[in-house]
Amino acid sequence: VQLQASGGGLVQPGGSLRLSCAASGSIFAINAMGWYRQTPGKQRELVAAITSGVGTNYAGSVKGRFSISSDNAENTVYLQMNSLKPEDTAVYYCNAKQYGMDYWGRGTLVTVSS
Repeated sequence: VQLQASGGGLVQPGGSLRLSCAASGSIFAINAMGWYRQTPGKQRELVAAITSGVGTNYAGSVKGRFSISSDNAENTVYLQMNSLKPEDTAVYYCNAKQYGMDYWGRGTLVTVSS
């Protein structure tokens, strides 16, 4: 499984960004896809995920501001981030789960600053 993430950048507080993650390769039986983020000195944390047959889940800090969606025809997951705050600044990583294994895309930096 290969994951190609895009969409990071610099945005002012209160602004919006949309991240995209396209999966390719042996994508059969991927049962979940999502986004994690990491800041220096901290562990990588779940931001949002979509799990087949279950639905979506979000970190409490992003509920009501971020929305995860998928385009199954394009094997792509999106993360719409609204009302961004400086504390959302992090490297965001796309994740896919298949047969109990985790696959990661290269991180994309999101910077929220005025």
